[in-house]
Amino acid sequence: MTNQININERIYSGIPKSTAIVICLDGSQKEYFEEASKSNLTPNLDSLISSGENLLANSAIPSFTNPNNISIVTGRPSSVHGICGNFFYTPSTGEEVMMNDPQFLRAPTIFQKYYEQGAKIAIVTAKDKLRTLLSHGLNFIDSRAICFSSEKSDQATKNENGIENINEWLGMDVPDVYSQGLSEFVMAAGVKLLHEFKPDIMYLSTTDFIQHKYAPGDDVANKFYAMFDKYIGQLNINDNSIIITADHGMQPKSKADGSPNAIYLQDILDKKLGNDVSKVILPITDPYVVHHGALGSFATIYLKDKSKIDEAMEEIQKIQEIEVVVTNEVGCKDYDLPNDRMGDIICMTSKYMTIGSSESAHDLSKLKEPLRSHGGLHEREVPFISNKKINSFESNNKLNNYDAFYYAIAGAM
Repeated sequence: MTNQININERIYSGIPKSTAIVICLDGSQKEYFEEASKSNLTPNLDSLISSGENLLANSAIPSFTNPNNISIVTGRPSSVHGICGNFFYTPSTGEEVMMNDPQFLRAPTIFQKYYEQGAKIAIVTAKDKLRTLLSHGLNFIDSRAICFSSEKSDQATKNENGIENINEWLGMDVPDVYSQGLSEFVMAAGVKLLHEFKPDIMYLSTTDFIQHKYAPGDDVANKFYAMFDKYIGQLNINDNSIIITADHGMQPKSKADGSPNAIYLQDILDKKLGNDVSKVILPITDPYVVHHGALGSFATIYLKDKSKIDEAMEEIQKIQEIEVVVTNEVGCKDYDLPNDRMGDIICMTSKYMTIGSSESAHDLSKLKEPLRSHGGLHEREVPFISNKKINSFESNNKLNNYDAFYYAIAGAM
């Protein structure tokens, strides 16, 4: 085992002496923690913070699940690892595909590099869409790696996940994908793995179903953070190092009548430029439309006729609630994105607005509460909570959520 491990041009310490734990608490922002604490629902977190750090960090842009989880587990931005959305478009083939296949990954994960050095790795994610990306490069045959999702815990095998019969082992049924239980399963499994598997490095990634539906301070949201606090108390033992961060925050995106606040950009561009001239891609798109109806605050636009880029930008710039309208070159440089996986134009909205494609393309029938969503700059700031002091942190340097493992591993040495 080496004393130093080079991961994507960043030097990490060797195998931790205690367990290095990173938790991506999907959709969280500081207000959720603050409101739950005010109601005395988070004694373990409050204690952890008092002896550690309660900081803020930037998430990757677009502030969506896939690019941020992969940034966290590679320690690098999307321009390096290549995952820049939940969903993307390939103009050469005309394909629109989910970005959850390891073939799209351009950098090794921290898990892979530590596994190669002999470390034991444990990964639990709420949704199965992340699992294949997170487990890339791991071998489950030699009993040093475990990776599974709550969503498909009943389908886990030793060959594919490093563990089987999970529901019997944990004493919990497969939870509803649209429930607090999906995230609680992750946390409960993390505690049991900590005691029985004793990993060197552990990653727990929840889902944002609650945050999409309930604002900070809401009784249901507070209940979620009280649940989370219970498991934090069980993880914060034996000098383990814990970093809690998030993939993105969340903002209300509804009109006064409760209907979604959305700009249907494809309809606008079709009217101005003609049909089939532009293609609006929404990287928030995934199979879980009950959360957000595929409405987020980030979009990228492809133009078949590149001479129309300036005209399209001028039209978009007329829309007051779209705050960022930049070319591919500018947007990818400013937000650390891969040029070849973004369109000709990149857009982000104001705090309370979302972007849709065509109005007819969005099924909003399953949105039962006023829309809360994410994707832009207003959901970029996320918590960065450590159970230990971060001695190397300098106040003039802005943290990124993808610094999480760097500090978690340092704290476990």
